[in-house]
Amino acid sequence: MVYVREMNAADVEDVATIRVRGWQAAYAGIVPQAYLDAMTVEGDARQRRQWFSQPGRQLRDLVALGDRGPVGWICFGPWRGEAPGLRRVGEIYALYVSPELIGQGIGRRLLEEAHAQMQRQGFEVSALWVLSDNRRGRRFYERSGYQADGVTQDDPYDEITLTELRYQRVL
Repeated sequence: MVYVREMNAADVEDVATIRVRGWQAAYAGIVPQAYLDAMTVEGDARQRRQWFSQPGRQLRDLVALGDRGPVGWICFGPWRGEAPGLRRVGEIYALYVSPELIGQGIGRRLLEEAHAQMQRQGFEVSALWVLSDNRRGRRFYERSGYQADGVTQDDPYDEITLTELRYQRVL
């Protein structure tokens, strides 16, 4: 059983571990291995502490807690680009679950809570970007009501460029 709460500064190391391990598991064979191998929990935690302490930040961070602490993390807030359509759009910036716990409903629980908070903030639509080759991630979001809307963007990693697809769903 997990429950979701706001992330706090004490969660930074755990969230960095979840994010780095999540990247290395989810994107193996998609993102260049050298890029994944260069990721460190220490470097991610340092960057996350910096972001987390910024005054006036509009991002929200939630953690899913299990028996031994954080096991998942989601970050969301206002859409960062030109809003798709005329509605007020929120964005899921990141969602990661400890790789060994994927498939246990933790990601779904985090996403549901983010959607509820986005609705309370007045967002009408949630959007996100997902790598086109991340089939597992795409299936997860599609089962959660998201649909690709045909918009793509390029995302460079080392010497290769990967394509991301924009997904949206009404809240």
